[in-house]
Amino acid sequence: MAAGLLLAGLAVPSEAAPYYSAPLRTAARSLPVAAENNAGYDRTRYFGSWLDTNRDCQNTRAEVLLQETKAPVTFTTARKCTLRTGRWVSVWDNRTHYSASAVEIDHTVPVHEAWGSGARYWSQARRVAFYNDLSDSRSLNALTAALNSAKQARGPESWMPPANSCAYIGQWIAVKIRWGLRVDSVEKAALIRYADRCPNVTVGVTRV
Repeated sequence: MAAGLLLAGLAVPSEAAPYYSAPLRTAARSLPVAAENNAGYDRTRYFGSWLDTNRDCQNTRAEVLLQETKAPVTFTTARKCTLRTGRWVSVWDNRTHYSASAVEIDHTVPVHEAWGSGARYWSQARRVAFYNDLSDSRSLNALTAALNSAKQARGPESWMPPANSCAYIGQWIAVKIRWGLRVDSVEKAALIRYADRCPNVTVGVTRV
C-alpha cells in the first residue's frame, strides 16, 4: 500500500523530507505554536475516505487491520476485501478483539485537529495522503471502537488513553512533526508536561 501511495503521487518521504530525531522532551518543545482554526472544516469534502490505492480491493482500513493483526485473518468473502476475524490488541487500552467489526481505525492526530493545525492550507492531495497514511505506522491505529468514540477529536490537553501514555505522546508528536502541523499553547503545555515524564523516549520521524 505504501508503494501505491508513491505511484499515486501522494505525499511520501523524499530527499526534500529530512529525517528528524530528538528526545521526546526536546521534540515537544520544538513544535511551532499557533492558534487552532477549525473554520470551514468538512471531513468528507477535504480529506475524502479510505483509499484502495494499489487496487487489490483492500482499502486503508483493511491494510491497517492486516498490519496489526496478531493472528491469521479471515475475510467476509472469497475476494478477500473485507476482514472478518483476526486478533487485534487495541494499543491505548490493551484490550484484545477477535472480530474486525469491534475495532475502528483511529487517526492518532484526529482529522479535525489536523485541519485546525494547518491542514486547511494544504492541497487536496496532501490532505488525502494524511488521511490514508500507511507509510508510518504511528499515523493510524486499530482501536477498541468505544475508546475511539471517547477520544473523538480531542488532543492530549483534554484526553489521554488509559494505557501506554508515553507511546501515545510519542506518536502524537511524531505525526505533528511528520506533517508539519502546529500546536496551540494549551496543547503544547500538555505535551511538554507528559513528555517530561518519559525521559528515555526518542522520537524519530521522516517529514513529508
